[in-house]
Amino acid sequence: MLWATVSVVALGFLIALEIAARHYGLPGPMTNQAKEVILAPKSGPLLYAGMALMMVVLTWRERLIAAGIAVGIDVIFFLVRWAVDAKMMFGNGALWVTLGYAVIAVTRRTGRERVLLLKGVGLGLLLVAGRKTGDTWLLITSKTRPTVLDQYVAIADHALGNPSWVVGRIVEATGPIGDHILDYVYIQLAVAAVIVALYQLRNVAAERRFPSHHLVRTFLMIGLLGPGIYMIFPVVGPIFAYGSDGTHWAVADLWPNTPPPLNVPHQMPFDEITPRNCMPSLHTAWATAIFIHSRKGPRILQFFGAFWLISTLGATLGFGYHYGTDIITGVVFTLTIEAALRSQERGWDRSGIQLVAYGAAVFTALLVSFRYLPMEMAENPWVFGPLLILAMASVIYGYIRTTKRWEPKTAPARQPEPQPELV
Repeated sequence: MLWATVSVVALGFLIALEIAARHYGLPGPMTNQAKEVILAPKSGPLLYAGMALMMVVLTWRERLIAAGIAVGIDVIFFLVRWAVDAKMMFGNGALWVTLGYAVIAVTRRTGRERVLLLKGVGLGLLLVAGRKTGDTWLLITSKTRPTVLDQYVAIADHALGNPSWVVGRIVEATGPIGDHILDYVYIQLAVAAVIVALYQLRNVAAERRFPSHHLVRTFLMIGLLGPGIYMIFPVVGPIFAYGSDGTHWAVADLWPNTPPPLNVPHQMPFDEITPRNCMPSLHTAWATAIFIHSRKGPRILQFFGAFWLISTLGATLGFGYHYGTDIITGVVFTLTIEAALRSQERGWDRSGIQLVAYGAAVFTALLVSFRYLPMEMAENPWVFGPLLILAMASVIYGYIRTTKRWEPKTAPARQPEPQPELV
């Protein structure tokens, strides 16, 4: 019943976004996804990552066959595109295999096996659809929010020492090597999430069931709720509002060499192309989720999660895509969602309700302060800077402390009683 409800809601949401995109004369997420059955996909790695999620319900023999078929189909597409000089990109084969298993589930499987396979297919397609819906959401933010609040956020960022300006100069100093590494990390975030999720879902095929909570749930919930905040708090980012990428819409070409001036902020008009996707930083939110879920894995996975989080923070700030305030709200946003999902999994109790309520309150207070107290924050950085960090740290501490109490207690092994010596 839960999966059926989620499927119906997701389908309705996709249809609504499709209609909204058509209103602006552009194809929506369903049309864009359908095109990738034949045309060159936007992201081949993402389609293969979705297929990998689907394959957690298959046996190893079925996985090898599915992967071979996907690669074979992509080779054919590659040769045809090369012959007609079309755009080159792989991934069609992965989408064909995923859709093919949906047909197999309906026509060749029954009972629990059908449900399990459909869950696997749905998981893979949800990851891919999430990317398409995100693109449409960003389009809607740029079309429906003609003014942005960057000046408020940039002024408030003085309390944190303008980290985007600082990290931007550091990334510039690293040259093309650092730039390329951070760019790859930033773009392939979904693939990193699949690596962690595959570890969490490694026993699905053997146990014939999914775990009650895993990274994909958090990832999708972040993507579902985050764009709604964009509509409330539209921000384009330093490189657009204060940099060369903003062209004549920018306040001035200041990023990353000159911090923004301490002028009284006001809403500023911006173009109808640039997404208002900064507050909160969903890249930070997703990278934080990857970090959290990698903690229960082997040491190499823990290092991987930490590396991806640190690199994502470097990219979001160093490329001028986000302000420091976006990062703080992104962390609080993720921990609140993760706490809510874990509470729903284990059953709501007082500790879970308090943690979620506290996280939501801190998140709201941050947004309100950025909007209505930016000058006070900038003029008193030694007061508000530590307060911002403390607010985020308090949510982190509350999450760690509460979730540790939720962990099952392992009773110590009983020691055998000493036997009396025989005389």
